[in-house]
Amino acid sequence: MTMNNDETNTQTNTGEAIDQDKQKEAPQSLRAIIREQTTEDEMPLTKNITLRKILGGDILSADIIRKQIWLILIIVLFIVVYISNRYKCQQDLILIDNLTEQLKDAKYRALSSSSDLTQQTRESKVLEKLKASSDSTLHIATQPPYIINVPNTEQR
Repeated sequence: MTMNNDETNTQTNTGEAIDQDKQKEAPQSLRAIIREQTTEDEMPLTKNITLRKILGGDILSADIIRKQIWLILIIVLFIVVYISNRYKCQQDLILIDNLTEQLKDAKYRALSSSSDLTQQTRESKVLEKLKASSDSTLHIATQPPYIINVPNTEQR
């Protein structure tokens, strides 16, 4: 019976050792799983950046990108300001072109009106209009104008 006790003790000791090994392995694997999940893929950055990493978004989880996020946001803000400024300048240029065309049209109309007025106020046109209207008391002068000499009254 002593042998049986030794055998059972050996069996229980080996069984306990196996159970302890399993218990040690289970928490280690559980710890490893938790560590893998909590690191959020913070693997060291490899030197070869592929298109798949960029399009997949893996590059955005890198520490370098996270450290430079404010710089990236400022650059994006400047790009938006640049685009909006360019759009505003283009709108202003279109407005300036339209106003320039309107100014040219107004100058041409003013020049045309001035030309018509000058044409209508010429002496020959005025005389024709006077002849056409018979009720006018104005007539064309048949005699040249008289020169009237007025003596200077201050010298007296």
